[in-house]
Amino acid sequence: MIRNLLFDLGGVVLDIKRQRCVDAFKRLGMERPEKFLGEYVQKGPFMMLESGLVSPAEFRDMLRPYISRPVSDQEIDDAFNAFLIGIPRERLRHLEALRKDLGIYLLSNTNPIMWESKIADCFRVDGREREDYFDGMVTSFEARVMKPDARIFEYAEQKLGIRPEETIFFDDSEANCRAAEALGFKTIHVPAGADFYTLLPPPQSHQPLESRRDSSN
Repeated sequence: MIRNLLFDLGGVVLDIKRQRCVDAFKRLGMERPEKFLGEYVQKGPFMMLESGLVSPAEFRDMLRPYISRPVSDQEIDDAFNAFLIGIPRERLRHLEALRKDLGIYLLSNTNPIMWESKIADCFRVDGREREDYFDGMVTSFEARVMKPDARIFEYAEQKLGIRPEETIFFDDSEANCRAAEALGFKTIHVPAGADFYTLLPPPQSHQPLESRRDSSN
């Protein structure tokens, strides 16, 4: 029985667009930011920030040599946040509804700059806080390792208290789904433009959902 749903953030809950971020850094004077910014995994200073290996201040200082003019911390943060578009209210309402019966968790490759600013703001679109939608959350910068590395899934198991065989993992990266499957998770790949809630197995299917909350009473 499935008792938990584990969600990736960008591309599953939150809409993103890499090209917006690439264009924003180009406007700052950065040559070929696409070398560092990927759809699923970042490189260079961006990867180090998302892996928790450097602080936001260290990240900005590492990035400045790649930019052709003096830029402020806020200009760098704003360009980075351009990656994020927003969260449709309908997705938030589905998370709320699912959480009545199931454990709802988040596992995201992300960074403290986005996490503490625009990501937090995106969840407020319906008048609530990010923490109101999840029973627990794991970020790559906190775990100091990024998907698809098996260690971040193992960290999530321990921190969140979930069992892979009782958990469906949603991600827009097929590589991340394969990594989770190798550890025993059920997975659902969320293709571009899809809404995760349209991909849930029906309760009467061969993979039923069981209410974790009811079963614990």
